[in-house]
Amino acid sequence: MSHTTPLVVVGNPGNRRVGAFRTAAHAAGLRVRVLPWRELAAGEEVALPGGATVRIDSPGEDSEVDRLLRGAGRPLDHGEISGGAAWYAGLRTALGRLTAAARRAGATLLNDPADIAVLFDKRAGHRRLAAARVAQPAILDTVPGDWAQLRTALSDVGWARVFVKPVHGSSASGVLALHVHGRRVQAVTSVELAGDGRLFNSLRVRTYRTEREVASIVDRLAPDGLLVQRWFPKAGLLGRVVDVRVLVIAGEPGHVVGRSSDGPLTNLHLGNRRGDPAAVRAAFGPRRWAAALADCVRAARCFTGSLHVGVDLMIGSDWRRHAVAEVNAFGDLLPGVCDAAGRDSYAAQLHAIRTGRFAAWRTRAAMGRSA
Repeated sequence: MSHTTPLVVVGNPGNRRVGAFRTAAHAAGLRVRVLPWRELAAGEEVALPGGATVRIDSPGEDSEVDRLLRGAGRPLDHGEISGGAAWYAGLRTALGRLTAAARRAGATLLNDPADIAVLFDKRAGHRRLAAARVAQPAILDTVPGDWAQLRTALSDVGWARVFVKPVHGSSASGVLALHVHGRRVQAVTSVELAGDGRLFNSLRVRTYRTEREVASIVDRLAPDGLLVQRWFPKAGLLGRVVDVRVLVIAGEPGHVVGRSSDGPLTNLHLGNRRGDPAAVRAAFGPRRWAAALADCVRAARCFTGSLHVGVDLMIGSDWRRHAVAEVNAFGDLLPGVCDAAGRDSYAAQLHAIRTGRFAAWRTRAAMGRSA
C-alpha cells in the first residue's frame, strides 16, 4: 500500500475505534475515508474507490446501526439484549453488500467478511479452532432451547460449572458464569433482569441465586442461540483471577493485555483492571508461555483472510495448562499498549500492510491449504 492507495475504513464516524485508526494513518502520511456502517446496514448502494485498501471495523456502539442490522421487529430500548439472530443475519447481508462493492472496485479487504461471519458465530468458531487442534474448553454438543433443556444436558454430561454465551454475542453481553449443584443455582453475569422479564446490558456484575431468575434469563437468550462452554479454572495472581488478550497481526502476537478480576468475568469494560502480562509470563514460565502464544498464532491461522484477530487466552489455575476462550474479529482496541517496536495496535497493522507482511501471511496460508 503506497501513499496514493485509497484507504477506507468501514466504521461508525466519531467512534473511538475509527478515531484511533485515523490518527495512526495520518501519522503514517495516509488519508482515510470513512464508509459509515449506517449506509451498509440500511441497504444503500455503496461504492469504493478503485484499488482501495479497506479496513472493516466494529459496527458496535451505534444504536441506529444496531436497529438497522436487526431489521423489522419490536424496537429495543437502550441496552436491551434481544434479537441476536436477526442482528447476525443483518450483519451477514451487509458484509455481502460490501464484498460485492469491493469486487467491483478491485479493492483489498483487510478483514475477510467470511472470517467475520464465523467469528460472530461462536459455535462455528469453536469448530474451526477444534479442526486446527487449538486448545479450548469443551462445549455442549446439544444446543439447549430453554433452561429446562440446559439443566438436563448439564446433568447428562456431569458438568456443574459452565459459561453460557449467546452464540452471536460480544463483549460479555448476555454471558453467564453458571454453577449448578443439585437444587442450588448461581449465575454471575452483567445481565440486568428487568421486572417485566426483559434483559439489559449493565456495567455492574451481579449474582443471581434463584432458579426462577436464572431460568428467566436463559429462556430469553436461548431462542437466538447459545454456546455452553465447560468451565476452565483460571489462574490467580494476588488474589485476583487473570487472563490475557493477545492481538495477533499477520501471524505475529505483538500486543498482550492482562486482565484482572475479582470474579469470573474479566472484560475490562465491566470495571476490571488491567493485569501485568509480564507477571503472567513469569509465573507461567517461558516454555509454557511460548506454547500458549503458538496456540494463539494457530488460532489466527484459522482466519488468514484477516489482518488481525484478538485471542482471549486463559491460563489454568495449576499454571500448567492454557486454553483459548474465543477469538475476536474486532479485538484491537488496546489503548496505551505497544509492541516491542513501540507501535500501537493500529500503527502495527499499517506497518504489516506496508512492509508486505500481511500479503506474505496470506500467501503462506494459501500455500498451506493447497499442500
